[in-house]
Amino acid sequence: MENEFCMITTTCGSHDLAKELASRLVEANLAACVQMMPVSSTYRWKGKVMMEDEYLLMIKTLSRLYPLVEKAILENHPYETPEILNIPVHGGLTSYLGWIKEIVN
Repeated sequence: MENEFCMITTTCGSHDLAKELASRLVEANLAACVQMMPVSSTYRWKGKVMMEDEYLLMIKTLSRLYPLVEKAILENHPYETPEILNIPVHGGLTSYLGWIKEIVN
């Protein structure tokens, strides 16, 4: 199936929030895996250029679960407008994709 899998990204302002959100998504079977890494973000917000240290979350899941993952992020995120990007996965190691499907189905 075309675009059966996706990677959703979001950022959090603290390591504790990133860990909590990752755990919630995996425990709810909305994600097979969530990777976190520290990043430095530069962006424009309300007319000002901002520079912040954040944690980038890369959420591996099925495309059909995107609406539920988005809802979970919005319900548990303090940002007024959090980054939530849905990136279609067009291929990958068959056994890894099979593992994602097994975990979140």
